[in-house]
Amino acid sequence: MTKTAFLTIVGRPNVGKSTLLNSILGEKIAIVSKKPQTTRTRITGIHTVGENQYVFLDTPGMHRPRTRLGDYMVKTAADTLGEADAAILVVEARDEVGDIEKGLIERLREGKIPALLAINKTDTTTPEHIARTIAAYAAAYDFDAVIPMAAKNGKGVDTLLSECDRYLAESAFFFPSDEVTDQPERQIAAEMIREKLLRILEEEIPHGTAVVIEDFKEEKDLLRIRAEIFCERDSHKGIIIGKNGATLKKIGTYAREDMEKFFGTKVFLDLWVKVKEKWRDSDVAVRNFGYREE
Repeated sequence: MTKTAFLTIVGRPNVGKSTLLNSILGEKIAIVSKKPQTTRTRITGIHTVGENQYVFLDTPGMHRPRTRLGDYMVKTAADTLGEADAAILVVEARDEVGDIEKGLIERLREGKIPALLAINKTDTTTPEHIARTIAAYAAAYDFDAVIPMAAKNGKGVDTLLSECDRYLAESAFFFPSDEVTDQPERQIAAEMIREKLLRILEEEIPHGTAVVIEDFKEEKDLLRIRAEIFCERDSHKGIIIGKNGATLKKIGTYAREDMEKFFGTKVFLDLWVKVKEKWRDSDVAVRNFGYREE
């Protein structure tokens, strides 16, 4: 008899939720960056082992929103909590429970949602600090298990996955056993481009960008992709393009390399940059750029 479990991954921005998902799957389906608020929408990762299927729902980092896009991200994270069998709260080592984590724990308590606590980035702290973190969170919520880990190098990931077994229930698989995500290929391509924007550009500019795939054509031994990068100011457009197009070329080269690895074929990537002022504060623009409530 096959078994399935749906698990929501939650936490504040930049604690390593997407890194954890990619480590579990052994494949990069969620973009990662040192900049906060990288993940904007829910990403489904599917991990099937024998008769067991684990469906992980990676969510945007919980934060205090300042734009319509931020409102959408926070609502997505909150709504996804109630759609799973259990939650994985990802935190970093700290001596006390932060306000954002307190809010998430309150949602867990209100929904009577079972949860695991994953203390990430333990390779950058001390055992004493980890012990104080465990004590602080144990006093705040009755977690089913606490797993110290370092998702970036895979440490503790297998332990976390084994703890997820307790939430498996007899059920037919919801996804084919060889599938790792339900994201459309266009969305995956767009996110790969946005990741390069986050990595290459200055601090604030990439948060005001959106990527739309205008054309996605499969030919023999070649995938042709035309993408439009939207930013909020003319000055940002110039920075994204760079002198003689150098920055945009670098973004395209790095994105194309990831695409060719993921799609398993040569990719011709055509990038264009356009300005859409204050799009993050426009309900219409946010929806048009793909950030829609399910």
